[in-house]
Amino acid sequence: MSEGERVQDLGEQEILKRLYAFCPIDVVGDDAALLSLAPDHFLVVTTDMLVDQVHFSDRTTHPADVGWRAAAANLSDLAAMGATPLGITVSLGLPGHLPIAWVEELYRGLVGCLNQYNTTIVGGDVCRSTLTTVSITAFGQVHPTRTLKRANAKPGDAILVTGVHGASRAGLELLLHPEKGHHVDQTTRDRFIRAHQRPCPRLDVIPVLWEEMRNFAPVREEAGFAPVPEWKIAAMDSSDGLADAVVQICRASGVGAVLERDRLPIPDGLMNWVSEAEAIDWVLYGGEDFELVLCLPQPIAEAMVNRLGAGATILGKITDFSPSPPTVILNDPTGTYPSTRLTLEKGFQHF
Repeated sequence: MSEGERVQDLGEQEILKRLYAFCPIDVVGDDAALLSLAPDHFLVVTTDMLVDQVHFSDRTTHPADVGWRAAAANLSDLAAMGATPLGITVSLGLPGHLPIAWVEELYRGLVGCLNQYNTTIVGGDVCRSTLTTVSITAFGQVHPTRTLKRANAKPGDAILVTGVHGASRAGLELLLHPEKGHHVDQTTRDRFIRAHQRPCPRLDVIPVLWEEMRNFAPVREEAGFAPVPEWKIAAMDSSDGLADAVVQICRASGVGAVLERDRLPIPDGLMNWVSEAEAIDWVLYGGEDFELVLCLPQPIAEAMVNRLGAGATILGKITDFSPSPPTVILNDPTGTYPSTRLTLEKGFQHF
């Protein structure tokens, strides 16, 4: 990316004109976007902000990767609600000296991610700032009977994780300290770095979930259980860490959980260059893996694992009679390690 023109050389209108090229022409240009919703659907809205030197830096993230990660973070939040994406708006805080090529690369990354999910940029805003800031608002839709919420976990639910954790943290470590990965083969190194720079929101999980729910409906109904529309599934994305997601679900639902240490979704190759203790810490608290944590009936969880593969696992169970605040325990069935209480404090906190 060459230096070339800078943001301050162009002015607001020219910047917007450049960025309109990344958006559908029939959507942008007015004071607000018009998004058509199907009848009987909830509009789902989520916002996420990325700030230079807090969420990204030139040391670890190309501007196109900043864009991809910004889009992925918001689409992951929609997936955690069971929603289908409709579009996003992008607000930028830009220093005047920033090369316009950086901003255009950011948008190429945004569009590259959004194109994977048939989603577009439908508007936004630009203002002067001392720090480069990217704020995304994403819009989605979901039928009221298919809304996933953190507060829906029930005692006896299986805790399903849709993929491996710790890969993004490993990628960040390799980018910050390349010398630490001298034992890592190039294929594994590339896989970890890609997990950090180009995460994939798990929107693919949602149709699989409802297909398996429908498959299981006759069994449930014959046994006298409620039909599919009345089932409630708890979910959260794991962008702030796997432990954080489970604890947050338990707090919202007023339940506890027991996780099994030997079922932790550790990426292949991670323990070839870090200790077991560090690998488990990255799995639980590393963050930015953008997988989903789902709490649902055991038979459906088992069917989901078979369908999803690639690191999907049943990590444990939701328990009853949890004290306040709810307790999440990491248990070692072999008895080699003592049981550990998982907390929010070890994960990333802004303040």
